[in-house]
Amino acid sequence: MVYVTRKVHFNGAHKLFNPNWTEKQNDEVFGKCANKNWHGHNFDLYVTVKGVPNPDTGFVMDLKKLKVILEHKVVSKLDHKNFNLDVDFLKDVMPSIENIVIKIWEQ
Repeated sequence: MVYVTRKVHFNGAHKLFNPNWTEKQNDEVFGKCANKNWHGHNFDLYVTVKGVPNPDTGFVMDLKKLKVILEHKVVSKLDHKNFNLDVDFLKDVMPSIENIVIKIWEQ
């Protein structure tokens, strides 16, 4: 069994804010990520595939194809976007890193 990891980078802004809480509660729990004017981050996403290398190619997966998938499904949708407003698959989702990863996986 072999594991191969590819990394992609993207930048994005978000706001973590629970509308059922007071502004003070949001500030205490989410800190600077509750900023009413948004807050930006630089993200590195690591994707690992595992398997037995194909005897003809030596590949577990063609990493060029994985790069295309990651660019199409992740980077093009998230890079330099406001996660709360601009990303369809994050609509109505609290854009914590945990939820972002779950939604990326569902893509």
